[in-house]
Amino acid sequence: MEFMGDRATLLETGRFVQRHAGDVADATSSAVAADNVDGAGSGGSADSVETAGAEARHRRAAESGDTASMSVLGALLLRRGDLDGAEPYLRAATAEGDRAAANNLGVLLHQRGYADEAAGWWRIAAVAGSAAAAHALGRHFRERGDEPAAEYWLRQSAEQGHALGAYALADLLEHRSDVGAERWLRAAAEQGHREAAYRLARALERRAAEEARAGGDMGLVLGRTENAARVQAQGRAGGGDAVPAVGALSATPATPATPATPATPATPATSGVGGGAGGPAAGAPASAVAAPVAGGEGGELSVLDEAAQWYQQAAARGHQRAALHLGAILEKRGELKEAGRWYLTSAKDGEARAACALGFLLRDAGDEESAAVWWLRAAQDGDGNAANALGALHAARGEQQTAERWYRAAMDAGDVNGAYNLGLLCAAQDRTPQAEQWYRRAAYAGHREAANALAVLLLQAGDATGAEPWFSKAAEAGSVDAAFNLGILYVGRDDDRTALSWYERAAAAGHTEAALQVGIALLRDGDERAAERHLRCAAGGGSAEAAFRLATVLDSRQPPPGPPALGEPMAEKSECEEWYERAAEQGHRRAQVRVGMLAATRGDMADAARWYREAAEAGSRNGAFNLGLLLAREGNEREAALWWARAARAGHGRAALRLALLAARRGELTEGQRWCARAVELGPAEVAERAARLRDALHQELTA
Repeated sequence: MEFMGDRATLLETGRFVQRHAGDVADATSSAVAADNVDGAGSGGSADSVETAGAEARHRRAAESGDTASMSVLGALLLRRGDLDGAEPYLRAATAEGDRAAANNLGVLLHQRGYADEAAGWWRIAAVAGSAAAAHALGRHFRERGDEPAAEYWLRQSAEQGHALGAYALADLLEHRSDVGAERWLRAAAEQGHREAAYRLARALERRAAEEARAGGDMGLVLGRTENAARVQAQGRAGGGDAVPAVGALSATPATPATPATPATPATPATSGVGGGAGGPAAGAPASAVAAPVAGGEGGELSVLDEAAQWYQQAAARGHQRAALHLGAILEKRGELKEAGRWYLTSAKDGEARAACALGFLLRDAGDEESAAVWWLRAAQDGDGNAANALGALHAARGEQQTAERWYRAAMDAGDVNGAYNLGLLCAAQDRTPQAEQWYRRAAYAGHREAANALAVLLLQAGDATGAEPWFSKAAEAGSVDAAFNLGILYVGRDDDRTALSWYERAAAAGHTEAALQVGIALLRDGDERAAERHLRCAAGGGSAEAAFRLATVLDSRQPPPGPPALGEPMAEKSECEEWYERAAEQGHRRAQVRVGMLAATRGDMADAARWYREAAEAGSRNGAFNLGLLLAREGNEREAALWWARAARAGHGRAALRLALLAARRGELTEGQRWCARAVELGPAEVAERAARLRDALHQELTA
């Protein structure tokens, strides 16, 4: 590797090495800026008088031939931007072997546009031990595309403890995907380099995300700032006796949870940071230092904890993106007050994503007006997610035109959720052609839930052929609802095998109704153990039907309970009864009747009556019949007759027979005959036989 510069300059190198081997350069910025000047003071306005006095002293000493003063005076003038005044002093000091002057002369020449001559002087200073010059020389070679030479000189600078050299070396190694980059990022960060601290934190956060993925625990890591779509899908109303999955299509926002029918618009999709309850008050002051990060066992920090510490260091030095990422990590941990402070710090520095995230925190804390202020600020700075949030806010207030305007702004900002949300908005207003247009636009842009919603519209219009490819595209892209809907589609074609495969796929991704369908199919095939596993998943996800069916499976394994012995303590509730109760509390009528029966078996008639009444009022004929039995036993035949009549009109044969017996006992023979005829019609066989005999007896009595 040859030296740059003229021969006379090269001969001076030995003098530099001998006279300045122990010097330490103090450059703190890039090679092309005056901040790379060695030996110059700050020159701040508060010290202007003192600086002027020092300059005068150095000028007098320089004119007397003092090398150190010539170097310092040249650095002062260079930092001030007086290149013509600085050059003679720097050249004179360089000729006397001053290393800092050689580096600064290189800076001056670089600013004049003489890059090759500047590199020659930097090389001389670097060989003499100047870390700042080695950094500048490494930057010069990298700009020229000579990466081996750049790495050599940057490594020389970094190994001398130069923060800029360490950072530039890390940047070069990272560009080549060299694992050694992190070491030098850490070295620069430990010396206070703000950008190095930020990039080190990003690297650690990515590693934490990879470790979490490898361990299957994505809930503990915030892998990127735009972490989770802030969406809550609307679920259907709770259940009756029918299985809700078959024939009920799912069309939910970008992160599906529970299925939502397309007739009711789902919550608009966004993709911002933030979440959880609580948050900072509007205008809360920014904190310079966040709360200390707690270590793991033995005081050892996790990878994500260490990332948070480096983000904190960079953020405390004014790095707005570091403050954003730190806020996201703190929010993920539930430290909402600190998260809000860092979001506020970043937002005030102009980071639109932080303003958007702060808006979500404020909204979750109940301060919707302040949230709107920050969303507006972020949206005006081009944040599509904030524009979507404003659209959703106005849509919830019924301000459809304003909502549409913000959704269009989100779309113009490049956020495909804007088109999807426009589709939801149009669908809610029964503007189906426009909804299809926006869904299609978002679907073509790769929005999986828009593809699912488009398929739902097409299927509802009778175009199953056109719907299927969109369902498939959405399902292959990861839409759980689309996989479930494909199952429904194939059920409609009597292709139960293919339907089950899609249900299984959706169930594996956590779709509650799909897990229920898989459980029902396995029960039908006689695989009770596998069915139980899927029913438990669906029941745990909130499906009342799954809870009821699971309870039925568990109930079938229990021996029939005998009557309670006198003085025997009441038995504790079994697991199956707990599942029955969970389904009953969600409004499942058959479960309510079953819970009432179990309570009656225990002798708890008050509880039994309560559950029977709830079921009966919800339309359960069995509940109405059983409630009538309890009331009749208590002597309240009048109210019992009312519930039996309701049950009989709903098709309950035994209730009709009870009404016939009650009428016969009262001497109302014609009424009794009418209810006997109804009981014969409804059955079952045993009831029909008894009702026929009673009808004949009543007929004989009437004709006697």
